[in-house]
Amino acid sequence: MKLKNLLIPVLMVLVSSLILNIYQFFQNKSLSQGTLVIGVIDGDTIVLEGKVRLRLRHVDAPELEYCGGNQAKETLEKLVLNKEILFTEKLLDTQGRAMALVYLGNKLINKEMLKSGWARYHSDQTSVTKELKTTSDRAKAEKIGIFSSLCYQTENTDNPKCVIKGNTDKNSNLRKYYFPGCPQYEFTIVEKDLGEDWFCTEKEAQAAGFSRAKNCPER
Repeated sequence: MKLKNLLIPVLMVLVSSLILNIYQFFQNKSLSQGTLVIGVIDGDTIVLEGKVRLRLRHVDAPELEYCGGNQAKETLEKLVLNKEILFTEKLLDTQGRAMALVYLGNKLINKEMLKSGWARYHSDQTSVTKELKTTSDRAKAEKIGIFSSLCYQTENTDNPKCVIKGNTDKNSNLRKYYFPGCPQYEFTIVEKDLGEDWFCTEKEAQAAGFSRAKNCPER
């Protein structure tokens, strides 16, 4: 118990120090200074010199294990890896992660990722929100990247016999599944970049963390 009580203040100091170091790093870097990108974590997170992680504001790319995750990472690597970038509108998100608008010359990398279709627009209150949202909406309308049939599906083309749709509610984050006969089945989209998927049986869907939608009939 004493050890636990000692660890809590130590962890608090370490976290505070990390946040302070990130804050100081960003305070000391201006848009006129180039910063080398030494790594790419995924489609929305890069690693800068000094091993500081930076997320792209307004950009939400798939996790690597989800549909489009590797393509998003590869796209971002081609854009910025081993290149000097500039950044502006810097801040920490609610989880203490550094975010910014990232530029390579006059090219806004955040916009390029949304334009590629391998990332989704994530709402944030800044002056360029409308521009980035419009870019993302265009990618969706053109059905490219994660909005193509590779990840955005109304039919299971890989295995037509498996027709149960695993879906995550965008407002509540509840994970539900729907089968033919459920009132919402025809309107449910399987967005595999978000971890949604197709299942052959209800047991499979439940094992993956989905539960039957309330308005579905008993089987």
